[in-house]
Amino acid sequence: MPEKEEQFYLVRSDILPESMKKTIEAKALIERGKVESVFDAVKQVDLSRSAFYKYRDAVFPFQAMVKERMITLFFHLEDRTGTLSNLLATVAGAGGNILTIHQTIPLQGKANVTISLNTSGMNTTIENLIQQLKRMDFVDKVEILSTGA
Repeated sequence: MPEKEEQFYLVRSDILPESMKKTIEAKALIERGKVESVFDAVKQVDLSRSAFYKYRDAVFPFQAMVKERMITLFFHLEDRTGTLSNLLATVAGAGGNILTIHQTIPLQGKANVTISLNTSGMNTTIENLIQQLKRMDFVDKVEILSTGA
């Protein structure tokens, strides 16, 4: 069965569930360095950690998405010859300008890779790129770690 394509909606904040609003607040505290950890952020906004992790990659302030220029992605990859090269070629093919790459030493056939890229020249949406990356057979996981202008 093909993977369902992600869709995004613009929703007024007054109809969002409290847990989504609090997740956005907690993310803001973390991004601004006002707290030391996720634990401190969720405690300050009175939100469970499970709710935070459920919504953290799904809710964003509208202003943050409009001025989006840089994104940091986390990958969990199988350790195969050419894996990182193929991943980078896919990002470059989408017009993403790779700014930084960090790869851990592969353990038990898996490696973690973090890539920061400038999205301003992309010829596709971030959502489409992420779906394309998720479909690659050596990619076990893709997460958005951060977004910024």
